[in-house]
Amino acid sequence: MERLAAHRRLSGAVHRARPHRGRALLLHPSCIYAVRMPAAAPSPAPSSAPAPPAAERVYHHVKEAVLDRRYEGGTLLTEGELAQAVGVSRTPVREALLKLEMEGLLKLYPKKGALVLAVSAQEIADVVETRLLVEEFAVRKAVPVPARLVARLEELLEEQRLHAREGDLRAVAVSDRCFHAEIVRNAGNQILSKLYDQLRDRQLRMGVAVMEAHPDRIAKNITEHTEILEALRAGDAEGAARCVRAHVGRVRVLVRGDDR
Repeated sequence: MERLAAHRRLSGAVHRARPHRGRALLLHPSCIYAVRMPAAAPSPAPSSAPAPPAAERVYHHVKEAVLDRRYEGGTLLTEGELAQAVGVSRTPVREALLKLEMEGLLKLYPKKGALVLAVSAQEIADVVETRLLVEEFAVRKAVPVPARLVARLEELLEEQRLHAREGDLRAVAVSDRCFHAEIVRNAGNQILSKLYDQLRDRQLRMGVAVMEAHPDRIAKNITEHTEILEALRAGDAEGAARCVRAHVGRVRVLVRGDDR
């Protein structure tokens, strides 16, 4: 009887045991000791997004520098310099330069490097001609203009004003290009939209060149964009097309250095 009473007292003590903070206790009437189970290991923190491949980093580094004219036409880029600038080996540099050559931004010379191609007079003429064909069609089709398009164009105009005040020519050129692209997308012709998107890099490069050579064009471009928007608001399709023709056609003489 005394042994049975002692066993019951011991069992009750085990049941009343309190777990230690941070650990689970496994108790059983037949055990005289609390069995401590280790707390679950914390879940590993989610890893950050993997860095883009080396060739992609080189590609974006060079392309952005060409488009915003940090690497101007006529600049010779060497594999060693680019590898050091981006922090990669020469192999991904070669891969990136080949891709940029295919896009018409560079010309590769074996054992010498890559030459940044200047914007040619023929390229300017081709871009302007293509833009006029696409943009005049799109701006006519935009009438009657939907409220959604008006709101978006107003937003882009405000972005241009903000970037102009900050003196960020690259950002001004991007907002400028987006203004026109928004009108083209509104036309609903996917083939034309894709064709227009292929002009993006050349438009940005020319836009920065114009603003560097003619800083007063920033304010004039904003004014001309406002005129296009006002013609659309008024439902004047032909008036809007005339504004586009004058605005886009002026790029040809400005890039050549003749401000008229």
